[in-house]
Amino acid sequence: MRYEEPVFRPPCEAGSLIIQTTIGCPHNKCAFCGMYKGKRYRVRSIPEIEKDIEMASRMWPDPPSVFLADGNSIAMRADDLVAVLDRVGETFPGVERISCYGGARFLRERKVSDLERLREHGLEIIYMGLESGDDEILRRVCKGVTAEDYIRAAGKVKEAGIELSTYVLAGLGGRERTREHATGSALTLSEMNPDFIRIRTLVLLPGVPLFEQYREGEFEECSGGEIAEETRLLLENLDVQDAMFLSDHVSNYLPLYGKLPEDKAVMIAAIDRVLAQPDPSMLKPRVIRSL
Repeated sequence: MRYEEPVFRPPCEAGSLIIQTTIGCPHNKCAFCGMYKGKRYRVRSIPEIEKDIEMASRMWPDPPSVFLADGNSIAMRADDLVAVLDRVGETFPGVERISCYGGARFLRERKVSDLERLREHGLEIIYMGLESGDDEILRRVCKGVTAEDYIRAAGKVKEAGIELSTYVLAGLGGRERTREHATGSALTLSEMNPDFIRIRTLVLLPGVPLFEQYREGEFEECSGGEIAEETRLLLENLDVQDAMFLSDHVSNYLPLYGKLPEDKAVMIAAIDRVLAQPDPSMLKPRVIRSL
């Protein structure tokens, strides 16, 4: 495979074949993210992608699932993405799931009919980084979208029949806006009603703007206990139906898994049990945490 490193994928796509349809991220301005800072965004040509699919088939003829990387493959022209989906389906007839990242900035203007075409040709799930549902935080971290944009984008994805998995970045508001981050995200997610809500915890890495703000004292990082309290407040205010809530990433302090709304009380109780401990070791700062 001719990967242009580094390559990222959601943890739940660990068993998937990764095909790079785009290189980098077309936005690439988020103050907290360093994933694609060393890459210049471009869409790969269809022949280039098809060559990779053919090469992959010789190495792995029957992958259970395929993830289309890099960031925001959904930004490709619909016709080109359909061509890729068709080639994946033809080459791997047993594939059970095809997925990609998709940002609200690029989904909000999509025609539902185009998204329906993508579903009909095999795209089953889109992973969307909400990060926060608070407009002030979104402005501060340069997401380039508003909470309303996320709601609009999610509505189109759901109307098209594609599953939607969203990410919330715990701690993104810092100590100053932890409450606004939790309640704003809960309100926005309740309007979006995604199929999956996945929690990630902010990790400040050298080289990204938010790390520099932290070093200059302009941003206060939340402690493990504050992250737990923030997550509790988020859960408490969520009003979604048939959504899986998952804290399933190495960056997180607490593992939480449940279906909403029925498992809300159980997950809140799990957080309360940890917070009630005099010195919960699992909420102490970790030497190694990674996005």
